[in-house]
Amino acid sequence: MKKLLRIITNKYFVTGVAFAVWMIFFDQNDYESQMQRRQDLQATNDGIAYLNGEISSMEKAYTEITSDPDKLEQYAREHYRMKKDNEDVYLVERKK
Repeated sequence: MKKLLRIITNKYFVTGVAFAVWMIFFDQNDYESQMQRRQDLQATNDGIAYLNGEISSMEKAYTEITSDPDKLEQYAREHYRMKKDNEDVYLVERKK
């Protein structure tokens, strides 16, 4: 018991414990901040992966449009509502 009391009252032990408490709870890089940054980094990496997938699908669509005139016509009709002179276009929209 006396030896344990001597270890606990040692100035180096007390300083080390105080330093550890300060670093874990009060420093600007405390444990909670580190976990939040790790979550933000994971969310950013997920966003990057999603956007890279979007880029690859857009590049694929671009190569299809530039190489195939039928695909170009289909894209123009679907996205820009273009039509031939002898056609009528009816848009059907549903309410949400």
